[in-house]
Amino acid sequence: MPQKQKNNKKPKVKVVRINLSWVFYLLLIISIGWMLLSNRSVPEKVEWAQVEEMIQAGDVKEIKFVRNDFKGTVTLRPESVQKYSGLFPGGTPTKSSPQFFFLTSTKFDPETTFAELNAALDEDSRVKLVIENNENIWRGLLEWLPMIFIILLWIFMMRGMTRNMSGGAGPGGAGGMNPFNVGKANGKLADKNKVKVTFKDVAGLYGAKEEVMEIVDFLKNPKKYTALGGKIPKGALLVGPPGTGKTLLAKAVAGEADVPFFSISGSDFVEMFVGVGASRVRDLFAQAKEKAPCIVFIDEIDAVGRARGKNVGFSSNDERENTLNQLLTEMDGFGTNSGVIVLAATNRADILDKALMRAGRFDRQIHVTLPDLNERKEIFQVHLKPLKLASDFDLDLIAKNTPGFSGADIANVCNEAALTAARRGKSDVNNQDFSDAVDRVVGGIERKKTIMSPQEKRLTAFHEAGHAVAGWLLPGCDPVLKVSIIPRGQALGLTWSLPDEKVMMSKSDLMDEMCCLVGGRVAEELVNDGVPCTGALNDFERMTKMAYAMVTYYGMSPKVGNLSFYDSSGGGYELTKPYSEKTAELIDSEVKKLVDDITAKTRKILTDNWDGLTRLAELLIDKEVIMAEDIENIFGPKAGKHGEERLKKDGDE
Repeated sequence: MPQKQKNNKKPKVKVVRINLSWVFYLLLIISIGWMLLSNRSVPEKVEWAQVEEMIQAGDVKEIKFVRNDFKGTVTLRPESVQKYSGLFPGGTPTKSSPQFFFLTSTKFDPETTFAELNAALDEDSRVKLVIENNENIWRGLLEWLPMIFIILLWIFMMRGMTRNMSGGAGPGGAGGMNPFNVGKANGKLADKNKVKVTFKDVAGLYGAKEEVMEIVDFLKNPKKYTALGGKIPKGALLVGPPGTGKTLLAKAVAGEADVPFFSISGSDFVEMFVGVGASRVRDLFAQAKEKAPCIVFIDEIDAVGRARGKNVGFSSNDERENTLNQLLTEMDGFGTNSGVIVLAATNRADILDKALMRAGRFDRQIHVTLPDLNERKEIFQVHLKPLKLASDFDLDLIAKNTPGFSGADIANVCNEAALTAARRGKSDVNNQDFSDAVDRVVGGIERKKTIMSPQEKRLTAFHEAGHAVAGWLLPGCDPVLKVSIIPRGQALGLTWSLPDEKVMMSKSDLMDEMCCLVGGRVAEELVNDGVPCTGALNDFERMTKMAYAMVTYYGMSPKVGNLSFYDSSGGGYELTKPYSEKTAELIDSEVKKLVDDITAKTRKILTDNWDGLTRLAELLIDKEVIMAEDIENIFGPKAGKHGEERLKKDGDE
């Protein structure tokens, strides 16, 4: 019986769908082939008097005359073609017929004229005459072509309208070339079965993850919170540096929530047509309200949420501002928006409009910061799962050597380590591969073929040794991890330090960091008889920014006082400074004095420890890369909180 049922199944009929592009290509090939095959020689034009002479000489075999075009073509007898070679370009007669054509006036009577000419000839020399009317099919088609085009365009537009009315332009289906879809939001509706990311895949981000998980819990168990009179938050803004996992958190929400999840980018609202952005915002929220409760995620919301009135070069009727106004209205306006929670992500929260940031629209601002040591360990564990690690791999060491790395940076380091190990033909990935990967991510690829003269290599070694010695002897500087004079990127040498991940820095810490930055230039001048070089450009750039920040932002100058000219609103478009010219001169003088004092302090430290600096530079020339252990063997342990007293004591001795 089962076998009989199996045999009774109807075979599936394969439906062959004809693509219109195939028809277009076929017509194109036929047209090209017709043009190539019909590429025959064009007959030469002659006057009627010449044709009359050819007929009288008995050289014409046939004449075809088109009555309504007043045009005739002449076919010569084969033996007479060469006789008229002078009428052809280059003197070479054409091999195809007809050879000539002529034009007449409207008064020309072909029957009478050719009858008179043939009467004067013998029977063998008479001309065969063919008179016809030209019925040009293509001419009539061209006359109807505009109407055909309008009909086809109307059919195309009606099909698009029908598809929109039937729901074909829903989430993820809008856009394209259809003019009726321009104002439709092209947000994607995430299907829970397709989104594989969950909160288990989000390592670290303890506080941010708890906030987002609570929002999902709001949607799953709303009565738990509304029973006490609370209201579900309307929106949450994820704020943080690039690569910290804001979009990943949103994907985890899509994977965990049992509600529809719309995702769209802020730039998707921006269009060259006026009013399209506002229309897409309305359509997005209309779709979301139909599927409420649901979550709408807007990535990079700063594309449309920039503060109004600060768009340089645009008027008050800027399309972005109209889009923002519509977004503000949809999130908290006269219309009800219950059951729709808006998640947004940005790394430029300082430029967002204040009306967008207020409570009632984005009730919560979730700060997604750079991971600390423990969070980096968890992130590494996520990205290390697909890698084949060596048995002696030390996760704690790699996590300590990557301070300030975001989640995206850590993923890049893991990938680069695997590629480095594969490039070296290894069967697993060890600590050295990860260390080289960190160096490559931070400093760039090694320029092994860069040719440096012995003098340049010596100056580079003393430059990096100056950084290392100042950083090692000053307590406020970060511990030096590695020093290299192998060119990487645009740098001839690099000094790696491990930041202590301080939350606050004192004035002495900032000054010690500036001493470390200027230590390279001071060491160059000491070894090069006071002649400076160009290798300290990046050091001076960073030191100058720090010096001006100390004076103008942090209030660390006694003469300027406890004033801060920092603009936290992120406007950045003011053409005038927020202080007078006299204050500007005072700021410049204070910065100059601060830099001079730091340079003098650094010069004294390096001069007092010149023997050790020379040994370190020579070791660097020999090995090209030295570690913290080599510096400790020369100068002892890293300077701690009593390091300044030890420096003073060494100086007095």
